[in-house]
Amino acid sequence: MNTDNNKHHILTKFDEIAQKYDSQRRKLIPCFDDFYNTAAALVQLDTEAPRILDLGAGTGLFSSYVLQSYPQAQLTLIDLSTGMLDIAKERFAHSEAKITYVADDYSSFDAPEPFDAIISSLSIHHLEDEAKQALFTRIFKLLKPGGIFVNADQVLGQTPFIDKLYRSDWVAKIEATDLSQEALQAAYERTKLDKMAPLDTQLSWLRDCGFEEVDCVYKSYNFVVMFAKKP
Repeated sequence: MNTDNNKHHILTKFDEIAQKYDSQRRKLIPCFDDFYNTAAALVQLDTEAPRILDLGAGTGLFSSYVLQSYPQAQLTLIDLSTGMLDIAKERFAHSEAKITYVADDYSSFDAPEPFDAIISSLSIHHLEDEAKQALFTRIFKLLKPGGIFVNADQVLGQTPFIDKLYRSDWVAKIEATDLSQEALQAAYERTKLDKMAPLDTQLSWLRDCGFEEVDCVYKSYNFVVMFAKKP
């Protein structure tokens, strides 16, 4: 599948699920609380109104965690899906933060001013490896010196055996929830859009871009939280 076709399929699938997305996500991510709480806790900035960019922001779930610590943030949410962003607008309707919504492809996003932090959750794994590397380079350029990148995402197992362990654990756990068979099948269909890369490989790509303090701060099977800081 070429890049444009893949983006179209991602857009279609996530527009379809937008209204149900948040309620299902807790059930589809077995480590939901640790995953998001860890990611949000890593966003530690030295200003009350930081400029924050959320890549593949979806319904604004990750941003909602960050805004608990930085309610006056200047937040830019970018996502391919207008359906998802419509949910985000409802979520933040009464927020005191200054929020900009961008329905576009974040792979080519640019901004006139750099950001204090760039965050992303469960989005970058949809990109091909070459596109991931190009995005990491773009993120580095979009950050202020001392700016941070926090990516809560899914990764490929280092070997086929390990990756199969990841998959079987996830399937067993989500099958044990009260999700309908329709919801489960839709989730399995969406995984066909995944282009996951191994964790160690992605950490190396981040270092290659010039990032320092690169680490995987949290990991539960293939759910990870990566951290990187621009010098």
